[in-house]
Amino acid sequence: MPQALLPLIPDGATSINDRISVVREDGEWTYFCGVAPVFRHPEKDRRSFRMFTAQLACQGMCRQSDLVRTFGVSTNSVKRSVKKYREEGIESFYQPRKRRGATVMTDDITARAEELLGRGCSRRDVADELGVPYDTLRKAINQGRLREPSRAIESPAVVNDLMQQASDKSERSVADASAEMGIACTRPEERMLAAVGMLPGAPTRFEDCRDVSFGGVLCALPALAANGLFEHLQKTFPSLGGYYTTLQVVTLLAYMAVCRIKTVEQLQYEAPGELGKLMGLDRVPEVRCLRNKLAQLSEGKVPEEWAGILSRQWLQANPELAGTLYVDGHVRLYHGKQTKLPRRYVSRERLCLRGTTDYWANDALGQPFFSVERPIDHGMLEALRSDIVPRLLNDVPRQPSEEELNAHPHRCRFIIVFDREGYSPVFFKEMWQTHRIACITYHKYPKDAWPQEEFVDTPVALPRGESVLMKLAERGSWIGSKQDGLWVREVRKLTASGHQTSLISSAYEQLALEDAAGIFSRWAQENFFRYMMEHYAIDLLSEYQTEEIPGTNRPVVNPRWRELDSRVRSLKAKLQRQQAEFAAHTLHPEIDTDAVPKWEKRKSALVEAIEQLEHEFEEVKQKRKETPHHLKWDDLPAEDKFERLAPSRKRLMDTVKLIAYRAETVLTGIVREALSRDDDARSLVRDLFRSEADLSPDTKAGELRVGVHPMANPRSNRAIEHLLGELNTAEMTYPGTTLKLVYTLIGVAPHG
Repeated sequence: MPQALLPLIPDGATSINDRISVVREDGEWTYFCGVAPVFRHPEKDRRSFRMFTAQLACQGMCRQSDLVRTFGVSTNSVKRSVKKYREEGIESFYQPRKRRGATVMTDDITARAEELLGRGCSRRDVADELGVPYDTLRKAINQGRLREPSRAIESPAVVNDLMQQASDKSERSVADASAEMGIACTRPEERMLAAVGMLPGAPTRFEDCRDVSFGGVLCALPALAANGLFEHLQKTFPSLGGYYTTLQVVTLLAYMAVCRIKTVEQLQYEAPGELGKLMGLDRVPEVRCLRNKLAQLSEGKVPEEWAGILSRQWLQANPELAGTLYVDGHVRLYHGKQTKLPRRYVSRERLCLRGTTDYWANDALGQPFFSVERPIDHGMLEALRSDIVPRLLNDVPRQPSEEELNAHPHRCRFIIVFDREGYSPVFFKEMWQTHRIACITYHKYPKDAWPQEEFVDTPVALPRGESVLMKLAERGSWIGSKQDGLWVREVRKLTASGHQTSLISSAYEQLALEDAAGIFSRWAQENFFRYMMEHYAIDLLSEYQTEEIPGTNRPVVNPRWRELDSRVRSLKAKLQRQQAEFAAHTLHPEIDTDAVPKWEKRKSALVEAIEQLEHEFEEVKQKRKETPHHLKWDDLPAEDKFERLAPSRKRLMDTVKLIAYRAETVLTGIVREALSRDDDARSLVRDLFRSEADLSPDTKAGELRVGVHPMANPRSNRAIEHLLGELNTAEMTYPGTTLKLVYTLIGVAPHG
């Protein structure tokens, strides 16, 4: 049986536990078991320290936590020492440290490698010839220690040889993970030069790569460029400085949009090196860096100016579609706590929720031209009068002159189509008499049904080219009062159930079928809202900042009036319930005579409650009448004022998303030409954007070959092959380089 030891500790010693202590004196550590010294080593002898402390822990003389507490060393350090003692013994602490061997890529091997590469040998053959690992050779080339001559592609054999030299995803992953400055930062010299201001931005330089993630997004570049993504950047946006340029940041935002990377934060879950290869960079910026770049690009009203320039450009490019504009409001919900935005009715939720209303102007195909943000909203008519119509009068192309309008009294400048929210005979009359703008909407108050004999089967050509057979009838109708009303063309559509859908139009030169095509194409805008919310996250916040609403003369609802109005509605509902109960509380002829007093008492209580509610109702109603319904913004109490969501960064992101949507629509139209089912076109284009591709730059030929991986079935491959042929005819040059994009579908002969 082991005997217990008294906790004897030498004078001045530090206790490790009740048996082991240590003394630091004259530059040495002395360890005691009780009062007897058991080991001593110099203070700077780290090997002996690790060895003996590990020995104490392994022999059960103390716990590892006692050593961490006493000496202030890390837990991992103690664990490593204990593991080393158990597995390798005492000798392992005093063996010389293993050093890295001599470098493999000596000057002689480097010179011989460059000579073999210059003869046209592949990287794999050079590595086998010199007896060096393939990864060592590849790293030397990527880091610039070994020069590899570029060669033009002249034959399929050379193509295959180059593909053998191209890096695959596994090789790139290893290189990205081993980068010294961070994941995929494989251009340290350029980053250092950009950091000290000696490089205005990273040069766009592509590499031979196989199986690059999202490589199919390069197929969107011609359509993005055609919709103005790369135009007006230098004269509109400020210079960013640093490693990433304005062109590269905007290109990245477009790639994120079409690849459905919906927010900046989601970028951290994608491989930065893979996306960087698509931009001719080592990697894309991290989230914090990208946020800083966006803050620089969003200063002031720069995003709004850029959006305005592109909007006018889109209108000028499509004068036929710009002749009929579709206007509708969309509520962006806000669930944050930074500001209390006013509540407004959201039809898709059937609730009154806080948010901001945006009014969009689209064409008949659903393609957007611009949007107007209204933090203080008084409905569509006020937005049309104040913001949308003045902008359209300045921007819509091919408007008739005053002489042409005077010569043709039924001719209009352009047509605006909207839903029942904009129904107003006064507004119709104002737009026609003041601006000669025609309006089309649903009839909000149609009269009696028309005889079904008037309806005729009429083929109606929709904007996308489809022809639909509708039963239509047309009459002239007067809407509004005698003073403020006007004659309009009323067109009705008879449905299979017998319901008559009525629309009114002041486009007097059009036919009934043109009006029907216009109003029933309004669903393209509704589909646009739904698609943008689902695929482009247009409702998500781009930043969480708020700002004061600039000076405005728009009135706002008086909070006091709103409270009184709510009180009036509540009292009216209570009064109606009490009156209904009083009317239903009649004396039944067969009632027991003993129940009559109880009935009279209840009847009397109802009369008293009704009189009290009527008095309170009239009093509150009079107060509401005396209280102004609206107040000027400056007269609104400070506690009732609210801030708007900061619009600049949101405007920048939305503009890029609109360009991406328009580009996707263009590509969808081309793919649709080779598909029997039109509904499959857009989903196939989305799959193309997220597919992998091989990149093969050829600086001598001035080409960047993009080899798109095949789709899931031959039908899709034929459609994509047709699309790539159209893209090659565009002869698009990658922005910031002189390389012409050449698209091929792997396994299929190239077009062109």
